[in-house]
Amino acid sequence: MDFFESIGSRDDINRLKEAKKLRLFLDYDGTLAEFAPTPDHVLPDPDLIKILTRLASVATIQTAIVSGRRLEHIRKLAPVPGFILVGTYGVEIQTPDGEIINRLDYEKIRPSLDLIKPEWEQLMFNRNGFYLEDKGWSLAIHARYATETESSWLLDAAGKKAAGIMDSGKFRLLGGNQFLEISPILANKGGAIEYLLEEYPFPGAFPVYVGDDDKDEEAFKVVNQHGGVSILVAKEARQSQAELRIKSPAAVRDWLETLA
Repeated sequence: MDFFESIGSRDDINRLKEAKKLRLFLDYDGTLAEFAPTPDHVLPDPDLIKILTRLASVATIQTAIVSGRRLEHIRKLAPVPGFILVGTYGVEIQTPDGEIINRLDYEKIRPSLDLIKPEWEQLMFNRNGFYLEDKGWSLAIHARYATETESSWLLDAAGKKAAGIMDSGKFRLLGGNQFLEISPILANKGGAIEYLLEEYPFPGAFPVYVGDDDKDEEAFKVVNQHGGVSILVAKEARQSQAELRIKSPAAVRDWLETLA
């Protein structure tokens, strides 16, 4: 287990090492793969798909990919039979037998987003470094290529534009590093993990969640509460609810290869 650095107790590494069955929950961007140029770039990685396919053949491991991306993207990035695929933080799910489940009524969610989308587009008009991602179920502004001053101003203004929709009680705003997203309340990785553990049990398995950002912190908390281990993917140590740290997506892949 030289892949990991302990954030919590050294015993966490031993518990992971000694587990006979694993229930893996894996984020995608920043965890299994480096970030794409934009969220709408779908770049399947043959080497990663080979690793995941081998992992799927291990009878003592059940794997789910849990992503903020739309499910359509994850199905192309991880076309592995038998995996559970989760899109939009848990709103969309592909079951192990390939069935698609939408946990919300799209027609009750989309009209509100259609009101805010042109407002956000107007804010971004003729401004460099911003990208509006429309996931269908949510809208996200990515500003990592903008200056910090301009992104701070624009994201604050976008949040104010969304205030009326937030009052409906159906949505929440997700922040992050030069990032803002309006999504349904149900779009929550912690809630998604609770749902998967209940609806798709794998008796006797040790739950493990691997992720890299603040959206994954909600899932870290849930997996910890269920007696599992949470793993942060980060080059440098930082405050987190995770109990272990691994330094990069490349290191995550190396670890998964040892499991496979």
